[in-house]
Formats: sequence, structure tokens, C-alpha cells
Amino acid sequence: MKEGILLCGHGSRREAAITSFKRLVAILKDRYKNDYEVDYGFLEFNHPTYEAAVERMYLNGIRKIYALPVILFAGSHAKNDIPYELNTIQSYHEDLAIAMGKHIGVNSFLLDLAVKRIEETEATLSKLDRKETCLVVVGRGTTDPDANSDVCKLTSMLWEGMGFGFATTAYSGTAYPKVDESLQMIEKLGFKRTIVIPFFFFTGVLLERIYGHVTDMNTSSTLEYIYTDPFGTDELLMKAFDERLEEAKSGTAHMNCQLCKYRKQVIGFEQDYGKEQVGHHLNVKGILFEEDEKPGEVKNSLSSKIKKVLGI
Repeated sequence: MKEGILLCGHGSRREAAITSFKRLVAILKDRYKNDYEVDYGFLEFNHPTYEAAVERMYLNGIRKIYALPVILFAGSHAKNDIPYELNTIQSYHEDLAIAMGKHIGVNSFLLDLAVKRIEETEATLSKLDRKETCLVVVGRGTTDPDANSDVCKLTSMLWEGMGFGFATTAYSGTAYPKVDESLQMIEKLGFKRTIVIPFFFFTGVLLERIYGHVTDMNTSSTLEYIYTDPFGTDELLMKAFDERLEEAKSGTAHMNCQLCKYRKQVIGFEQDYGKEQVGHHLNVKGILFEEDEKPGEVKNSLSSKIKKVLGI
């Protein structure tokens, strides 16, 4: 019996981000087509929800699903929201098994891809010793210090491995320092060039905000501020998904629970220890764009055209 893969997205208010996500789905669908039925769902804003995606796989005879989070770092989405949703959905069917894979996290493929994006950007610029360049790695930022520390670890590895004069971490929201705050501090250091690499898959509200901060800084400063492209659907990222799939199949997809604020008393977050695992996206599931097409399948029905005009 064919098994299924559910790609667990977050969802976005930007249609361009959803289009990019569906491009990833199409690539992985083709990559795994001989052995798996690949589908996808979103936590919030967009259709289909996880429940709808799992239901159509179930109706197609799938009884074993590997759920792969399309998430870079393990904040509350990977630790609470997605498991909550999947556990709830699995309870609807006695003969359905859902095995959740690990988020992408710190791995060699992500590190190599970050190096690739940085070098691509440097190739478009005038020659400058990296000792005169500052690197800023931007993560999404969460209320979970364990997830934020993964971004810091990758920052340190890029700094030491590539020989930048200085490197630091910033966040697009929630965690400190935010991107604009970080750039203001870096300005005082006087590096001739600052390269900002956002650890994001695709475009979206947060990425646009990051690029806006960098552009504003570059306009107002006598120093140079540059940003790289997001990770997109690079082959290195596909290899990371291959790795996470194999872990889910073998049962070795483990979270880091030793420094998880929900399972250990971590300094400054003692109030979160032992919190119930409950999703917080229930009020915004599927509220924006209706699913008008599936990857590899274009629908031109009158109803889909009406929905697109109305923005639903």
C-alpha cells in the first residue's frame, strides 16, 4: 500500500509566499512520486488545512502518513501547534498512523545552503576582505530560547568558517534584537559592508519587512548594507527533507527536549514548564485564500475565477 507525505506549512497573507510553497510541494511531489502520495496543508490563513489534506489522502487509501514540517527552527509551531493538530486528526481514524518528522534545524545541508547564498551575493559586489564585512543571520524569532539558540549556532559556524570580521543574530519578530535594532548597533562598529542573510524559505510579510529595514539602512548610511535571497527550493534543501523523511520512517526524529522550556525549567521561562500542548491557530485556520489549485493541476472553473476576483 502506498504511503503518504504531508508537508506541513505555516500559511501566509502573501499569495506570492503560497505560490512559492506550492512550487516546493510540486518538486517534492515529483521527487517522491514512485513511493509516496504527497500532499500539503497550512496551520493558518490558507487552504487546505492539515485536516482537509489528511482527509483526501485517507480517501485515496493512504493509512500511513509522514508529516514533514516546512519549518526551519523548532519554536512553538513545531513543538506544540503541529503535533496538536496531527494528534487530533489521527484520533478521527483508528486505522490511520501519522509519524511526525523533525523540523529542518541545524544540519550540514542548511549550513551549505547559507554559504551558497552568501557567496552568490558576494559575487555581485566589489571585492572586499571578509574581515571588513559583518554578517547578520536573521531568524524568524520565537518565544522559545531553544529555537533561537539554533539560529545563533548557525551564525557562529558561518562566522568562524567563512572568516567574517564580525557576525551576529537578529530576528524578524518576537525575540531580541529585531532586525532594525541590530542594524543600528552594527552601524556603530563601522564595518564597510554588512551582509544580511534571512533564514527563510520564501517571500512573505516578514521577509519583506527584513528587506525593507536593510534597504532603509543602506540608503541612510555611508556604509554598505546588502541582503541575500531566501533559501527557496534549492537542491540542498531537498536533501534536508530527504534526511528528515528517513528519520520519520525509522523513528529517529527526536526533538531536543533537554533545553525545551516546556519540558525543563529554563532560566527566565520557568512559567512555561509543563504547559499543555495546545495549538493557538484555531481562529485563523483557512481564513484567507481558498485553495484554487493543487500543485501540478490548474483549475479554470468559473467558481475558481470568481473566488480569485473576490479574494477568497
